Amino acid sequence: MYDSVKGFRDFYPEEMQARRWAMDTLEDVAQRYGFREIGTPALEPTEMYVDKSGEEIVEELYSFEDKGGREVALTPELTPTVARMFVAKQQELSKPIKWVSTRPFWRYEEPQQGRFREFYQTNVDIFGSAEPAADAEVLAVAVDMLTDLGLTAEDFEIRVSHRDILAGVLESFGADVDVPEAIRAVDKRAKVDHDDYLDALVEAGLNYGQADKFDEMLQIDAAEIETLADLTGSEDVRAATDNLQAVLDAAEDFGVREHLTVSLTTARGLDYYTGVVFECFDSTGEVSRSVFGGGRYDDLIEGFGGQPTPAVGFAPGHATLQLLCQRAGVWPAEELSTDYYVLQVGDTRPTAARIARDLRERGHVVESDVADRSFGAQMGYADGINAETVVIVGEQDLENDEVTLKEMDDGEQISVPISEFPGDHDRPTFEDFAE
Repeated sequence: MYDSVKGFRDFYPEEMQARRWAMDTLEDVAQRYGFREIGTPALEPTEMYVDKSGEEIVEELYSFEDKGGREVALTPELTPTVARMFVAKQQELSKPIKWVSTRPFWRYEEPQQGRFREFYQTNVDIFGSAEPAADAEVLAVAVDMLTDLGLTAEDFEIRVSHRDILAGVLESFGADVDVPEAIRAVDKRAKVDHDDYLDALVEAGLNYGQADKFDEMLQIDAAEIETLADLTGSEDVRAATDNLQAVLDAAEDFGVREHLTVSLTTARGLDYYTGVVFECFDSTGEVSRSVFGGGRYDDLIEGFGGQPTPAVGFAPGHATLQLLCQRAGVWPAEELSTDYYVLQVGDTRPTAARIARDLRERGHVVESDVADRSFGAQMGYADGINAETVVIVGEQDLENDEVTLKEMDDGEQISVPISEFPGDHDRPTFEDFAE
């Protein structure tokens, strides 16, 4: 007997039915906005992640030397891969490019609530547009995904910020401030003690007085964010606040502004983010971590050897999204569902198989006996797979040119002429023949 590897999960059919519903919902929303599905490899050169994040990233990877002597890693995220793909065909692709994919990723880290070593994400990215409408469309896709899952404005909030506002405010405190390090401290603000957070800002180059003042500026009312340009004397901050407002105005036009909250304490820790960033949270706080996040990363393509190309995207993780849906009561029951079970009694397989084919051609989920079981065993199996309707094809039925329909929820059954089943009915049930 073997145990599964720590941080990796098995999904049985009941669980996968609910997960498939979620995956299909997310992908359907993206496709309605014109995002095109891509497929990406599980392995990439380890060097790609080291060049992007430094040697220390190797500790977080499933990396190894393959049989050809190449250093490779299981992909921990999609952004470097899509950047590589974009650069490879940059001149051929019509822009803006809108890509979507759902797939697993791997990170060697300690499993915790909503985080596993193998995890699934749906990635949504736009390349080739710096317009605020691109940011707003990505936010609209995120909101529509959540609402199509059955969530409401009371269930979640999307906190929106701007990395250039944070950077500009930090730079106003002096040239010695390590801006990326300070932004990483902001990203961890809600996860650590306040004193530890201030210590991290000091380590990034602020003194304690400046750290307090900076944190106070981050909590400025959304309606007064534009005053930060005057407080800092920074034109970069002014340009960033104007850009943030333009994105919010576009989000209003997309119909999703009510779901967005301006919050400068939202930072996103990855260094490649350059403009608007956002994170989705459970409104009740029961799901204790960010459900997902995203933002603009205009410099990444150039960093992978391509021409300067603006980009924006996000990636909902399915584990945390499931936690939110379960908390809100919209996650479907994890149970099998079957439209019809075609039950055979005696030598009736040709007719039973024809009926099953006809029902499948109408798009229904249909099972029939493949184990030569008794009538009682087949009925027990039909109940176990939650069959809504059982079509009994018995030798005595066929002698009378009939089949029997039995509804499993209430036990009602009726004999139906075989020439009329399924007939012209898209979803034939007891009611169709009881009149």
